[in-house]
Amino acid sequence: MSSKTTGESTVKDESSDETMISFTDVEKVYGTDPTEESVTALQGIDLDITQGEFVSVVGPSGCGKTTLLHLAAGILEPTDGSVKIAGVDVNGPHHERRELGLVFQHPVALQWRTVRKNILLPVQILKENGAIQEDMNFYRERVEDLIELVGLEGFGDAYPNELSGGMQQRVTIAQSLIYQPSVLLMDEPFGSLDAMTKDELNMELLRIWNETEKTILFITHDLDEAVFLSDRIVVLSTRPGRIVDDIEIDLPRPRNEDTRSRERFVELTAELHGHFMSQK
Repeated sequence: MSSKTTGESTVKDESSDETMISFTDVEKVYGTDPTEESVTALQGIDLDITQGEFVSVVGPSGCGKTTLLHLAAGILEPTDGSVKIAGVDVNGPHHERRELGLVFQHPVALQWRTVRKNILLPVQILKENGAIQEDMNFYRERVEDLIELVGLEGFGDAYPNELSGGMQQRVTIAQSLIYQPSVLLMDEPFGSLDAMTKDELNMELLRIWNETEKTILFITHDLDEAVFLSDRIVVLSTRPGRIVDDIEIDLPRPRNEDTRSRERFVELTAELHGHFMSQK
């Protein structure tokens, strides 16, 4: 369920209960060929994420976090069960949906294109594939709005090698928003950044999320980051990944630099650490 923030209270928006991402009894097995050794990555995954929710997924290394996101993106197909986005089945690795924006750990900007041209690239690809009909001038104007939204004013004509790692990741976030998706799938997007840059981009992501009201599925190994950002945190077990907890993060919004010093933040982080200790 999405939420609107007023001061330090969280007011639930009862009109936004539409399920945007749905996993129903999902299993993913790698190596299903009889000549290969099979590995079950995920098993019995039942998860619904409603419109406007920010849901993080955490778990031990190799538990299937990225596999879960790739199933939602249509990069992988489930071995069993179903995955739906906005009520429509995700149909395999060639599935192209404008409802989805993808952000991975490493920036995907092309070195020979400026910031503006990199942000526009996903639309140009979809245009060539016939998935977008709008005039490109609409998207060129949108690029300017996104440059401002992600905090890259003054860098529209810069090339990736002229930007810091954090700025390059801002370009990637802008790319994911260019065709106005309703869902963002983010796979450890800040995992390769230093702690100060990560904290800065956490704040920026919350600002963008609040302004755009996207549904976000966020993969991370950083438990503090998950608590700071999320409405809910889904905890996966060791492989095969199963959901062992679904924790509501009842910290008030908007969140800021003081959030991490709150007693409740410390309690929630300790609860998550407890899950990992119990699985060793």
